[in-house]
Amino acid sequence: MEPIGVYVHFPWCLKKCPYCDFVSFAKERDGIEHERYADAILAELDRRAGAFEGRTLATVFFGGGTPSLWAPQALGRVLAGIRAAAARHAGDDVEVTVECNPSSLDEDRARALVDVGVNRLSVGVQGLEPERLRFLGRLHDAEGGLEAVRAALRAGVPRVSADLIYGVAVPAKEAGPKYLAGGPTQEQSPSEAAAEARRVAETGVTHVSAYSLTIEPGTQFGELSRRGRLPIANEDGVAETFFAIEEALGAAGLGHYEISNYAREGHEARHNLGYWRGHDYVGLGCAAFGTVSGKGAGQHEGSALRYRNVIDPARYMRAALAGEAEVESEEPLDPETRLRERIMLGLRLREGFDLERSAAEVGAEAWTPSRRQAAERLVKRGKLTIEGGTIRVPRNAWVLADGIAAELF
Repeated sequence: MEPIGVYVHFPWCLKKCPYCDFVSFAKERDGIEHERYADAILAELDRRAGAFEGRTLATVFFGGGTPSLWAPQALGRVLAGIRAAAARHAGDDVEVTVECNPSSLDEDRARALVDVGVNRLSVGVQGLEPERLRFLGRLHDAEGGLEAVRAALRAGVPRVSADLIYGVAVPAKEAGPKYLAGGPTQEQSPSEAAAEARRVAETGVTHVSAYSLTIEPGTQFGELSRRGRLPIANEDGVAETFFAIEEALGAAGLGHYEISNYAREGHEARHNLGYWRGHDYVGLGCAAFGTVSGKGAGQHEGSALRYRNVIDPARYMRAALAGEAEVESEEPLDPETRLRERIMLGLRLREGFDLERSAAEVGAEAWTPSRRQAAERLVKRGKLTIEGGTIRVPRNAWVLADGIAAELF
């Protein structure tokens, strides 16, 4: 049976980070309706249970927001409900991940999450330099980030991941509080980024995600950038940092299996691999996206339905608990759209992906004349390799993967 994942969105944080474009709202832990939100998700789950028919539950991912703020017993009720809904089709080894911020994770909280069935934590360390952490709006310091990782490991969490952000430029002290474009900046050097990656790896984490800072519209950083008041890191330096981090983590035993992700053997993020390989996933909670294909979406074979739940938590809970539709939008995906998404995401993987098999799965044509011509041009330029039906981006061109994928559309 085909695998399927579940994504559960938890929309609250202690503080909204200035770079974050995910749906999240600042709220103290005591002000969160922990049990009512769980009740609403379980009500939605009951309506979506048919999506599990004929599929194997492979992963559950609690994202946000800061799911480590959620009372473990409430999160555990949701997890138990998901397992029950997929009981006839659950795999023996379901990966269950919870995203955590260091400011809301200690050894007791990690152990409580393990007790309700969580077996993987993803900790937002983000950096180890004080000025950069303050610039990113983080509530923890360097030691707090590392200690959160160590606490998870001491609590017996089988798999622990740490997030890092690189490619960050902060205003130099002489720039003053009103930074303007072109003003002096302090940028993390490739060697400094590599040293941070090594320190994180030394904690014993089984996985590291390292992302370059992306400026998104609608965020505080996006507005500052629009007004010319956000320092931007040099692109060449960011590319050098990418390879410096790869070298450091590779030497520490973490293999570079996806553009932004590294893992010890057997500890790859299975949930994210599901996205990159085009697997279906059920989205639960306010603002959650879900994509279900074929009969699970009430669609004909080869097509899929992508939906997004309402964004406002209060509105979502009212609708779900009243048995009303909690959907903000729905988008049918035709076979060609689905194949393009698989190209975009599959080329992020070191192994690439089987274009011909993916095309057959969604009912699209693998090698249209224009796609064949574009692929041949990319091969000549050393930006793509083709082996049988498998296509992939060579390591030295990974930083260009999104543009390479777009040429194959």
